[in-house]
Amino acid sequence: MTWLSPAVGSSRLRKRSPFRNALEAGFARCLIFALAYSPRPVADRLGIGCAKLLDFTLPRLRRIANRNLSFAYPDCDSAWRRRTIDGVFESVGRLLVTFARFPLITKENVSRWIRYDGFEHYERAKERGHGVLFATAHLGNWELSAYAHALLTEPMGVVVRPLDNPRIDSIVERRRALSGNILLSKRDFARSILQALRKNEPVGILVDQNSSADNGAFVPFFGKFACANLTFAKLAARSGAAVIPGFAVWSGQERRYILKFYPAIDITGDPVEDTRRIQHAIEIAIREAPDQWLWIHRRWKTRPEGEPSLYS
Repeated sequence: MTWLSPAVGSSRLRKRSPFRNALEAGFARCLIFALAYSPRPVADRLGIGCAKLLDFTLPRLRRIANRNLSFAYPDCDSAWRRRTIDGVFESVGRLLVTFARFPLITKENVSRWIRYDGFEHYERAKERGHGVLFATAHLGNWELSAYAHALLTEPMGVVVRPLDNPRIDSIVERRRALSGNILLSKRDFARSILQALRKNEPVGILVDQNSSADNGAFVPFFGKFACANLTFAKLAARSGAAVIPGFAVWSGQERRYILKFYPAIDITGDPVEDTRRIQHAIEIAIREAPDQWLWIHRRWKTRPEGEPSLYS
């Protein structure tokens, strides 16, 4: 799955100074250590505090989220939007804590962190014998969903995109692979995915980000057209893999995540229609827990020709 940040270009990597990379990596290591080994209540407060600090230092993120929610939920007032955005940052804070504690999450204790719901959909998909494509999103804890699936059932392939800072990227990739998952490079992901699917293996990809118009199609998403990449649908049609929407959403009642699998999406072979179906499934899942989706992303940035920007 392509995790964390939106698109990162190699040109940006060349512009970063080694000193900046080292400084950021040092801070990241200290934060990860504190989140991993502090008592859980302390770590939870620290993780949410870091997310709130991000909210405070980058106010444009809240403005983007407020704009997105204003047209995604036109009948909800500003107080509801504010509470929802607060929930988004709290969700990010929980994700930070979990990610820091990956080395401490094992087959023996993973059930304290997460459980399945709808696992039968995955079992039926595997029985088809052509692999499983998880259509997932920046909803809940996308890092834990893949990590835990490897411990609970079997390792999977995850499509990764390098972060701006190569030192932090190295830290993140080591943690992602601790449970046995295979990291598939974004640079050659299509061939890697098809190879995994031919072996009837699962592969997870985040499909909820904005796409450029030259590689995507405009499909309905929360009442407005959003540009979605067509590659996922094309890979599904070419491979014959089952497409399963899956998300790890926090349950306040259980104090752990629920990794929910939905019924397989019927793939027609028409990439635009299949992409519409996939995005519709993503929307359904987000509506079940709107305060856990990453509304701070400019999901509707790319507009149809002649239509003004939604983020001016």
